[in-house]
Amino acid sequence: MDLNIKKSPFKWVWFVSTAVFCALLIFALIPGAAAQSNPSTAATNTQTQIRNFFNIIQTTYDFILRSYVDEVEPHALYEGLMNGMFSSLGDPYSVYLTESDMSDLSDTTVGSFGGIGLNITKATTPRPDGKPMWVEVASPIEDTPGWRAGINPGDFITEVNGIPTETLTMDEVLGMLRGTPGESVRLVIRRGERLEFPVTIIRAIIEVPTVKHAMIGRTGYLKLLTFTPMTTDRARDAIINDFQVNNYNSLILDLRNNYGGRLDAAIEISNLFLDGGLVVRIRSRIRSENRDFNANRSTLVPANIPVIVLMNRGSASASEIVAGALKDRGRAYLVGENSFGKGSVQQVYPLGSAGFKLTTARYYTPSDVSIDKVGIPPDREIKFPEYTEDDAVHINQLINANRIPEFVSRNPQAASAQIESFAQELNREYSLNLPLLRRLIRNELNRTVIAPVYDLEYDVQLQEAVNILRSGDYSNLMRNVRTLRVLRDEAERAALTS
Repeated sequence: MDLNIKKSPFKWVWFVSTAVFCALLIFALIPGAAAQSNPSTAATNTQTQIRNFFNIIQTTYDFILRSYVDEVEPHALYEGLMNGMFSSLGDPYSVYLTESDMSDLSDTTVGSFGGIGLNITKATTPRPDGKPMWVEVASPIEDTPGWRAGINPGDFITEVNGIPTETLTMDEVLGMLRGTPGESVRLVIRRGERLEFPVTIIRAIIEVPTVKHAMIGRTGYLKLLTFTPMTTDRARDAIINDFQVNNYNSLILDLRNNYGGRLDAAIEISNLFLDGGLVVRIRSRIRSENRDFNANRSTLVPANIPVIVLMNRGSASASEIVAGALKDRGRAYLVGENSFGKGSVQQVYPLGSAGFKLTTARYYTPSDVSIDKVGIPPDREIKFPEYTEDDAVHINQLINANRIPEFVSRNPQAASAQIESFAQELNREYSLNLPLLRRLIRNELNRTVIAPVYDLEYDVQLQEAVNILRSGDYSNLMRNVRTLRVLRDEAERAALTS
């Protein structure tokens, strides 16, 4: 390469272009320099800085269009700029939405789209546990292909169609998971530290379900799968036409794996249990947008009906609004696991055929606690049997051997005795504990058909809720329930003294 400018006319072109660009930037920055030397208010300085940034952005955008070595599509450069701005927020819920994204969002709002039925999230900054920035499953939607494939909350999707997800944005992954019904998508799932396996899922029309219900003795069991415009009506129907008709004396509200949905639906569901008073408080930087949402002065579920809420790490957003309201107001006892911790509110704003989704506020429970990135702890923690690292190796062998799907294919209506016999056989071959094997077999059976409303035989969290209601201890337990504010204050005092 010739470093002598005099012998290379292209160097003069490069020098002149660079000089022009630098001059434009200096010109853009001059008002800022004047503002810094002028004793003005902080607000004036901020506005001046904003104008400077706009000038720099415009100058750089124009310069790239004119001077980049290859011709650049203006719209592609614009989308890159928009994506960069939202990415800088470090918030996985604030994103630029392309025309396709807006269409997908509209499909989701009306309740149907082509996909596999997984709600996902993705960290935008390095994970504290050191894991790659894979896409994480927040929750599968019940009775969808992803749910039937055995994907669980907390699983990581490390690859989609051979592409590592750590290199993709969450919206890019969503775009790959959704698509034409009947076509397949190939995933690699990472579970725990050592368990990893491939799965191929056929896309289907995902018609998001909202409510399931049944009676367990005289206990009404109400499972909310998501919060849509129809959730409250379906819940009312269940309470009036099933629970009341069957003279129910207690109620279990199952919010496990419910990723959320509409804020107004969460408030309406809370209205069924609360007689007036605060449900949730929304706080924004814009004071005029701060709002308190209160329950109506009437209830559908009387105060003398004991209520237990089931939740797990797949319970997020609107689910946490309901759980937080019923806990803080002393209306329900929470059983299960700590919830997901999505305590923020997003608004969608159109930009022509595209748009963006922006976190505009956080919500606070009635005791004035934000659960964002923290979640809600249960009053009684009940976890499903967990596996060790050695178990993960054996489970991997079991999955790759395809033993359980083969058993289910041969015995689609397997009774408890058959399940127990097969679990004993697998226990001898793979050295896995029987409760875990029974649950793996039962889950596979449930995924091959329309899932039952509940499975009391293998669902340890539901078992615990039923036992509490039948034991007569509910009233004593409720007297010792503490609000989220009290729990938070206790934790802070403990941290100071430790």
